[in-house]
Amino acid sequence: MASEKPRTRRRGILIASLLMPALALSGCAGTSGGSESSEENEGSVLTIGTTDKVTSLDPAGSYDQGSYVLKNQVYASLMNSPYGSSEVAPDLAETAEFTAPNEYTVTLKKDLKFANGNALTASDVKFSFERMVNIDHSNGPATLLYNLDSVATDGDQVVIFKLKSDNDQVFPQILGSPAGYVVDEDSFSATELTSDNDIVKAKAFAGQYVIESYDLNNLVSFKPNPAYQGLLGAAANAGINVKYYADSSNLKLEVQEGAIDAAYRSLSATDIADLSKNDKVKVHQGPGGEIRYIGFNFNSQPFGASMPDADPAKALAVRQAVADLIDREEIASEVYKGTYTPLFAYIPEGLPGATSVLKELYGDGNGKPSVEKAKKRFADAAITGPVALDLQYSNDHYGPSSGDEYALIKAQLESSGLFKVNLQTTEWVQYTKDRVADVFPAYQLGWFPDYSDGDNYVTGLFLNGGYLQNHYEDDNLNALILKQAATADPGERVKVMEEIHDVLGAALPTVTYLQGAEVVVAGADVAGVNLDASFKFRYATMTK
Repeated sequence: MASEKPRTRRRGILIASLLMPALALSGCAGTSGGSESSEENEGSVLTIGTTDKVTSLDPAGSYDQGSYVLKNQVYASLMNSPYGSSEVAPDLAETAEFTAPNEYTVTLKKDLKFANGNALTASDVKFSFERMVNIDHSNGPATLLYNLDSVATDGDQVVIFKLKSDNDQVFPQILGSPAGYVVDEDSFSATELTSDNDIVKAKAFAGQYVIESYDLNNLVSFKPNPAYQGLLGAAANAGINVKYYADSSNLKLEVQEGAIDAAYRSLSATDIADLSKNDKVKVHQGPGGEIRYIGFNFNSQPFGASMPDADPAKALAVRQAVADLIDREEIASEVYKGTYTPLFAYIPEGLPGATSVLKELYGDGNGKPSVEKAKKRFADAAITGPVALDLQYSNDHYGPSSGDEYALIKAQLESSGLFKVNLQTTEWVQYTKDRVADVFPAYQLGWFPDYSDGDNYVTGLFLNGGYLQNHYEDDNLNALILKQAATADPGERVKVMEEIHDVLGAALPTVTYLQGAEVVVAGADVAGVNLDASFKFRYATMTK
């Protein structure tokens, strides 16, 4: 892990209460609600297949989609999104409200318990937030709590959060984010990550499910948690098995043949199109808000700060030329068959604050690439000859089409004569470690939203270095991000978001290029597939 200065907390997960139109991707699929088990479904255990790997079950130790989906089934939080909604409401909380501009007070429901029988009290809440901040794991969501100053308790039921700045428009959403899971202080270490096996053994869960058996990235079995008292209610099924696949082709084969009940992440666009013609399965699409982008490490990229020929102007020209040369439409149509669409901003289209800044600044100004403009960037920066660019992608996290996606990006960059791309790939579990250790000069990343607000995309990724940890920081950008979070007027907040886009578009810490939707392929006899504006895939509504 590369050394870096201590990071101030960032937040990156969403706001729903102010600017809440649903993403303009596709309609919510399947049925929602209906959380009480019926006699018909009491014996129904479903199997879900995925290629998405888990890196850690400890809430403090992972912030990737594969881990998040599992954690979201077994942990509970003070606030949560009801089925069918992107807003948050009390979950473990009975009440939650601002009692001062910088003070948020939560009163817990009475007689809460973890699945192991331990009482869930205000002390566990305080412990959970303080350990998240103190551990501050490089691959965890601690930076979401950047505005948290302290946590105090008043008896067993009342928790008082003191905030660093007033009028935080998104703090209730943060309490329902991956940084807000409440864990059992008797089962988790206060100072270091707790192993997956120890967590499962302790049954330290307060969510809708308990993990009954756990074979990392092979098979995980969930059973409904009878102790859950949150707003989502009891699971409508008798349990869920999650089966992990190394190859998406096997995932496709098993869902179409009925060997599993559903497939969630990641089938290729070709596979999805093929399965949509199969009467034995149904393709469910919902708002996902996922974005894809190339990240640049400001130290190890060509002409980066740690390189022998370090030159900030040349490093910027490299990033600008990449932005000039990428053909988003070709990637979306040729690789993803329209299941992804071109993205020219840092906030997805459909959310307030989205712009087309990268279309305006790069390429031909109308969304197409421009070799001529890229060549001028190099000439103005006195860069001669093709630049060697090591470009990394994950071969198992962003779906089976990632190889085709990055082969096409390599071809687009090299066809200009300005780059010689060395394309490399690493499995996700190692990828997450190498990325933050400055191993990758340029690399594939995606961002999966935790709530439907533009704050999720700028604060989470960029505030004080954010999740990227790519050595890009800008005091002006930090100030703008903090300003939007405390701006109550929607119109004024959008203007601040536009200013944020201007700063990011000029600096190019990342080059965004695609946005997409969530997809689940399920058997025709499976009901209750719920993909809604909360952006959370939840198992509990599914029945067969």
